Amino acid sequence: MFKHVLKVAVSLSLLSSAPVFADAIIDAVGSENRPVEQKIRDEYRNPQQTLRFFDVQADMAVAEISPGGGWYSNILAPLLKDKGQYYAAHFYLYEGAPGYYKRLLDGFKQKVATQADYSNTKVTAFHHLKAQDFAPAGSLDRVLTFRNVHNWYMDAGQEGIEQAFISFAKALKKGGIVGVVDHKLPESASDDMQKKSGYMKQSVVVAAAQKAGLTLVAESAINLNPLDSSNHERGVWTLPPTLALGDKDQAKYLAIGESTRMTLKFVKP
Repeated sequence: MFKHVLKVAVSLSLLSSAPVFADAIIDAVGSENRPVEQKIRDEYRNPQQTLRFFDVQADMAVAEISPGGGWYSNILAPLLKDKGQYYAAHFYLYEGAPGYYKRLLDGFKQKVATQADYSNTKVTAFHHLKAQDFAPAGSLDRVLTFRNVHNWYMDAGQEGIEQAFISFAKALKKGGIVGVVDHKLPESASDDMQKKSGYMKQSVVVAAAQKAGLTLVAESAINLNPLDSSNHERGVWTLPPTLALGDKDQAKYLAIGESTRMTLKFVKP
């Protein structure tokens, strides 16, 4: 009996003294400061797995391109706050820019000014043609862009995405990574679908990155959704969270979920 009690006591002592390893990405994704309506999108956007695939570390200098309302910013800002540097390369307010640019930028700056998680955030400006110097040349470990490449293509075609990738390569250190997530169009689809659907062919994205001197080193199936055909009446915006058709076939599109997405990792040699 005494030996049994002693054995249990020793086991409990070992457990209590076992090291506990913090995980910065888990902490950032699970933060109580993230709105619940954003956390429910994790099912489709897989932020933990995606950031690990891009090998994002808490002590890195990382730029997020066109963060918009800040879905990923609410993860990256606290992740990089203490040891790294977060660049939010937000909208460039040129003459004739869409009205929502200023609204989202003003809201983002308000978060930076008032929320402790954003205390180490540098807000800069990016536009694929008009404002390309969003961080000092050769200063970044990672450049990340989530669901933006199609916007540059819809605005300026192949030149739009090629110029964007050139600016990413300029900002990166040698060996730095560009991480890309965007809505994926089947290679068999018509090229014209890229002009209005919000979906992009992976081959087109890869070609633009390679032209900028970047090398594709890996791709991941993390954000693929086999239920998504990539062919919808209102393009990608037919699906949640936008649900552009309103109540029409809403149950169908909710069952599909968010779009199928390519997840690509490029390196600056």
